[in-house]
Amino acid sequence: MTTHTTRAGATGTAGTAGALVAAALLTGLAAPAATAAPAHHAHHAHQADHGAHGAHGAQAGRQHIPFTAAEVEARDDGSYRVTWTAPGVRHVAVRANGRTVASGGSSGAVTVRGLPAADRQWFDLVPGRGGSLRLADRLIELDGTVNFRDAGGYRTRDGRWVKMGVVYRSDSLDKLTGADLAKLKRLGLSVDYDLRTTSERTDAPDRLPEGTRYVAANVLGDGSPVFSMPKTADEAARLMTDGEKAMVSGAPAKAAYSSVFADLADGDPDGTLYHCTAGKDRTGWASAALLTALGVPRETVMVDYLASNDYRAEANAAALAALPPAQAAVYKPMLDVRPEYLDSGFEEVEREYGSFAAYEKQALGLDARELRELRAGLLVG
Repeated sequence: MTTHTTRAGATGTAGTAGALVAAALLTGLAAPAATAAPAHHAHHAHQADHGAHGAHGAQAGRQHIPFTAAEVEARDDGSYRVTWTAPGVRHVAVRANGRTVASGGSSGAVTVRGLPAADRQWFDLVPGRGGSLRLADRLIELDGTVNFRDAGGYRTRDGRWVKMGVVYRSDSLDKLTGADLAKLKRLGLSVDYDLRTTSERTDAPDRLPEGTRYVAANVLGDGSPVFSMPKTADEAARLMTDGEKAMVSGAPAKAAYSSVFADLADGDPDGTLYHCTAGKDRTGWASAALLTALGVPRETVMVDYLASNDYRAEANAAALAALPPAQAAVYKPMLDVRPEYLDSGFEEVEREYGSFAAYEKQALGLDARELRELRAGLLVG
C-alpha cells in the first residue's frame, strides 16, 4: 500500500507564483507525457564539454577518482556509447555485468553491443589507478513519462561525483503503466515528493509502486491571485522568470523544498524522487539547488536544467502543432526552459539572501551538519 504524507506549501503565494501556476497547468494540459521516450538527446554531446556525466563511485570513501568526464549513452539500436577522459591514467577497463567489454587509455569512446536486456544497463569504468565510476544512461525509459531521469552523475568543483541511481527527477506520474510501476519497484523507488498544487494532484494523481512513501510538497501553494494569461511571447517569458523567483523566495516554496532537503540530508536518500507536471520548472529548481549545494559548477547545473528541452522536445512540439501559429508563439516560452529562467532564480538568491550559502540555511533550513550529511550521502571520490 502506498503511504501518503502531506507537508509544506499549504498557504497562498505572491502574484509571480500565481503566474507560474498558469504556466505549469498549461504545460500539463497542452504537453502531456508521451507514450514513448523521445529520440536520442542532443544534450549528451554538449555535456562532455562540462565534465557533467553519469557516475557512481564503485569504491567507498574519499579515494581520488581520476575521471574528469565520463558518460554512457544508450542508442536506439540497443548499443551503448561509453566515453571518458582520465588525465594521467594509462589504462581504463569498461566492465558490464561482471566482465570487461572494452578498454582504452586516458581517453576513449567505445560502442558496446550485444548486452542482455536490463531495466538499466550499468557500466563500471575501472582506471589503472584511483577510484572507479559506475555509469548508466541518465534517462529512465518509461512508457508513461518523457522526463524521468537520474538527478546525479555530475562532477563537482573539487573532483568528486554525485552518485547515480540514488535521486531521480521526473514529470507527472499519472500515466505510468503497470510495466512502468514494476520497473520502478525493481529500481528501488522508495519516496515520491510531489511538488504540484492540490488541483494538479487531484486532476492527475500519481501512480506509484506499492510501498512507495508519498509526500505532497506544494511549491506554489493554492492561494494564487487572479492573473491574466500572457498575450505576447515576451510576456510569457517574463512570467517564467518571475515564477522562478517565486520558487526561491515564496513561503510555500521554501517550506516545500526544505522538506525535501531535510529528508535527503537526514535519512537514506536511496530511491528518492521529486517531480512536478512537466519536470522542468519546480523540479528544475529542486535539482539546481541540490547540485549547487553539492558543489557542482554552475555551468553543469545549467546543462542539467536545459536538458528538459531535449527530453520534452517531441511532446512540446506536438502540443504547439495543435495550436494556431500565433497562439503557439505566445505559449512556447512556457513550454521551454531557457538560461534566463534559471539565471533569474540564482539572481533572486543573491537579491534575497546575499549568497547561496545563506539561501541553504535560511530557505532550505540546512545547517552545517546537515550539509555535511547531504554531501556524505550523495558524493563519492
